[in-house]
Order: sequence, then C-alpha cells, then structure tokens
Amino acid sequence: MTGTLKAVRVCHMTTLHRRDDARVRLKECATLAKAGYKVTLLVADGKGNTEPRGSTDGVGVVDAGLRPGKHRERFRFSASVMLTKAREIDAQIYHFHDPELIPAGLALKRDGKVVVYDSHEDLPRQLLSKTYIAGSKAKLASIAAEVGEDYAARRFDAVIAVTESIFTRFEKFAKRTVLVANYPSLEDLGLEVLSTPKRERRICYVGGLSIIRGSRSLLQASKICKYPIHAAGSFDDEGVRQEILAQDSRVIYRGFLGRRELADFMTSSMAGIMTYLPRPNHINAMPTKLYDYMAAGLPVIVSDFPLWRNIVEAGECGICVDPENPSSIAEAIERLLDRPEEAARMGANARRLVVEGGRNWSAASKRLLDLYSTLEPAI
Repeated sequence: MTGTLKAVRVCHMTTLHRRDDARVRLKECATLAKAGYKVTLLVADGKGNTEPRGSTDGVGVVDAGLRPGKHRERFRFSASVMLTKAREIDAQIYHFHDPELIPAGLALKRDGKVVVYDSHEDLPRQLLSKTYIAGSKAKLASIAAEVGEDYAARRFDAVIAVTESIFTRFEKFAKRTVLVANYPSLEDLGLEVLSTPKRERRICYVGGLSIIRGSRSLLQASKICKYPIHAAGSFDDEGVRQEILAQDSRVIYRGFLGRRELADFMTSSMAGIMTYLPRPNHINAMPTKLYDYMAAGLPVIVSDFPLWRNIVEAGECGICVDPENPSSIAEAIERLLDRPEEAARMGANARRLVVEGGRNWSAASKRLLDLYSTLEPAI
C-alpha cells in the first residue's frame, strides 16, 4: 500500500473456485494480505467461515453457503446471496473472479465501491466449446456473453487479464487493463530450490480429466505406448472417469493431490503432458500447469498451438504434437522417456525460463500490487 491509507479492506469473490484455489487464494489474496491489505475471501462452498488470525496467510473466509448446481439458480444465487454477503463485508475494493458475478459487481459499483474483474477465461470463446449447448445456441450465447462482458468492463475500475489475448480484448475499452499471468508460485509449490531426486521413467498429467482436455487421446496413446501415463486431478467427465478407472486402462490414476504432493509427483517424473484439444478457448489459453511442469524441471509435451509452440520450441523445453493423434502423442512420450539425457536438458531449459525468465508469481505479483496502489486514491 502507499502508506496514506491503512488496512484497506479488500473482498475477493468467487462462486466457482475452491477456497484454497491456487490463483485466487494462494497467490492473489495471500500477496495482498502480506502487503498489508485486510483481505476477505467470499466463497460458496458450504464449509463455513474462518477468521484471518486462524489462517497462515492472514486471509479471512466468509462462506455464502453451497452454490446451486443448476445454471439459472447459480446466477440468481450470485446476484442475490453473494451480493448480500459482499455488502455485509463492507470492503472498499471488490475483486471478483467469475462471470456469473458480473451483476453483483455492477451493483457494488453503483454502491460507490471500487470493483475489479479478474478474467480467467475467454468466456465468449469458452462457450463455443461447451458440449451441453447446441451449436447455434452456443454461438448466440457467445455473442451475448461478449456484449455483456464488454458493457460491464467499461464500468469497472479495472480488468485483470490472465492471458495476452484476454488483455488485448479488454484494453480497447476498459478503464484499465492489467496482465497478471497465472505463473507458478515457487514458494507455494516448495520449488524455490529444485532438488534432484531420482526421476522415475514415467510421464505425468496434472489437472482436470475430460474429453476436451485430451484425456481420451491420452487413453488411446497409452495403449500403443510402452510406458503408462500417470494422471492426478479431478474428473470433469463421467465417461472419462469410467475409462481411466477400468481394469484394462494403462492410465494410472493417482487421485487429487495437494500442492506439495503435486510437487513431489512432478519432480519424480521425467516429463509432463498437456494435450488439450483445439477448441476456441484453448488455443490462446495459458494453463498454469504448463508452467508448473516447467518449474519442476520437466520437459513438456503439449498441443501444437501457435502460442504454446512459441514457448516450447523457442525455449527448447519440450515437444509439440497433434493432440488428436494418439500415435503422435505416444511417439513423443517414448522419445523423451527413452532419452533421459535429452529430457534432462529440456527440463533444465524449462526450469530456467520460469526462474530466470520471469515466468513466476514473484514477478507477476508486482503487477497486481501496482494496480492496487493506483486504486487506493479512488476509495
């Protein structure tokens, strides 16, 4: 903080993310609390409240109750229950993370509050990939979402973008747009110093398991590859869950891992894989797991998207493949696991990009704090 204002009250709001979400809680909220802001995280998980003094990061949690599962009910919940709780917190800056909270954000802005929209996803392009929305309806939903987001963004005090493409979209009309990339926190992962354990000859996948994130292609690749694929994360698709847990599956499921368990899992593997399918919201996305792999010193196998290719091939830290071609995926896995020296060289390059190339949370957090320092005079 600038020093002219003491203990500025900040409320981060989310209905979609866990209370221990890596970006929302462990990076952004913790960074602000450490800098002297009085931070409350408003969530909707039904797990109750926690006081700031009872947390290791100084962040208090207020629980609005379990969020409904149906989409229409979720929007009503966000516009009423979440808004009521947010007003009770009586913060000076409100920082929300989900598009369904836009109506609440607009209401808080009308109340005279400072409001920041943290755009994690390219919502209009994301809707085009939703399997539960028919093709023509998805296009209409995408157009409506873009118009609605643009309208709201003009009224908020700032928009935080996770990727360059989201930044480019909003900077044209938002009052202020700041790129705060979702780079890994080496401290949070326990990877400030990378130990050199014995790497097991295996490849790891971390994250949501679903068809559009390439899980079915990984399953098919594992059947023609001489090495199994080890996966950790949550299932976003029931069909994929059944296939991975089937007796004849060559994908070894390791369950949902905590942050430190995740670090151990990655640092004891030889390579990391992320083969999302080429959907509109994926092509220009920059999932944090890519940089988590790199921070752990892993060479990566990724979808051959132009943005990802520019990082991986330019940095000589992995292999780009056709995510819809299991044979291409299997060939890349065997190349890295059969050539440990090449894998180690690429892994070292990957780690160097994160630590020395500024692709870590320590560097990104400065942009967050700089933004907040400009918001204080508006309070």
